[in-house]
Amino acid sequence: MAVALPASPAGGLGRAPAAARLAEDLDRLGAMDAASLRRRWRMVFGRAAPEQLPRALLQRALAYRIQADALGDLDRETIRMLDRLARDGRDGAVIPLPELRATKPGTLLVREWEGVLQRVMVLEQGFAWNGQTFDSLSKVARAITGANWNGPRFFGLRETRAAGKASAVTEGGRP
Repeated sequence: MAVALPASPAGGLGRAPAAARLAEDLDRLGAMDAASLRRRWRMVFGRAAPEQLPRALLQRALAYRIQADALGDLDRETIRMLDRLARDGRDGAVIPLPELRATKPGTLLVREWEGVLQRVMVLEQGFAWNGQTFDSLSKVARAITGANWNGPRFFGLRETRAAGKASAVTEGGRP
């Protein structure tokens, strides 16, 4: 997909960083009316947009495709899993959660408990919390709450999530 570049003061094409061009392209989507979005859809996808698709979904689908083209799309494993989930979901079947991957050293587990954000670093041998090292997540959860908890469940790493917000964040700050 081609993205129009602004003209530079010298009259040539400006070479804004790719991220800035992408942001501008996405901003333009937000300002488009439904007819303009449908024209853009035809340019991006090579066919007419589904008639029943509302403006908000046109914008979201276009934004996704534009970002995927610029930054890279989902990996094959994720696409296969999503396709399988879509097929299984049509039948009304209960969709199992994917197998949990072991947390890697360097992963930061974050959980809010009683209004305080708790951060636990996964180590090669155990877990670090508040300057102490624990050999299991359950012991960390017990130290935080004063009660017996399934540690992986407390930090949202198991099927049934505990009350409150939990997430895993990698070293770089991305889930």
